[in-house]
Amino acid sequence: MSKPGQTVLVALRRMIASGELAAGERLMEVPTAQLFGVSRMPVRMAFRTLEQEGLLVRFGGRGFQVRSVSAEEIAGAVEVRGVLEGLAARQAAERGLSDEARRTLERCLVQGDELFAKGYVTEEDLEVYHDLNMRFHQVIVAGSHNPAIADALARNDHLPFASVTALAVDRQNMAGEFRRFNYAHMQHHSVFDALVSRQGARAEAIMREHANATLRYAEVFGSALADERMKVILRSE
Repeated sequence: MSKPGQTVLVALRRMIASGELAAGERLMEVPTAQLFGVSRMPVRMAFRTLEQEGLLVRFGGRGFQVRSVSAEEIAGAVEVRGVLEGLAARQAAERGLSDEARRTLERCLVQGDELFAKGYVTEEDLEVYHDLNMRFHQVIVAGSHNPAIADALARNDHLPFASVTALAVDRQNMAGEFRRFNYAHMQHHSVFDALVSRQGARAEAIMREHANATLRYAEVFGSALADERMKVILRSE
C-alpha cells in the first residue's frame, strides 16, 4: 500500500476504534479523499483493507459503513488473544528468554513499579503504561519464536480493544482504573517470574488470565456514554 493509503488506513482505524466514526456511519471515497487531502485511490485501498479487517461493510453499490461490533464479538476476540498469548508465554518459557528480552521485560517492570508507587494514576500515566504494556507483550510473543502466533494475533486484533495496542480508560473512575492496571502490572511480575523460572504451564495460565483485564471494555464499547466517559489510547503509528 502507498504511503498516502497507509496514512488514511491508520487514521480511519483510529477513528473507528475511538468511536469518532460510529457504528453505521457511512463513508464515501470523494469526501474521505477531500478530508485527508489525497486522491481517491489511497482511500479505496484503505477501505478495502478495513473491509478485510472487519471494520467496514459495503453499503449499497457505492461506499461503506462502519460495522457494528457487539460486546460478544469483542469478548470472544479477547479470549482468543488470551489463548494465543498464553501459548506464546509457554513456548517462551520453555525456550528460555534471551538476555536482551529479559532486560527489556525488567525495564518494563521497573517503569511500571515507578508509575504505580504513588498510589494513583493520571491519564498521562496510563499513556506511559500503554506503551510499556505493548512492549512487554511484544517481547513475549517474539520470545516464542513461533511466527504463526504473531500472524494469528494480527488477524484477531482488528476488533476494537481486542489488542493490547488499544487501551480504554474510564475517566470517571480513575481510582478503579488504578486498581485494575496495578493488578495487571502485578500479573506482569508473575508471568516474568514464570518465564525466567522456565515454568511454561504457569506462564501460560497467567497470560490467559491477564487477557481478562480487557474484557470490561466490551461492556462500555459502543455505549451512549462511551464518548464522555472513555479515553481511548491507541498505538502511535
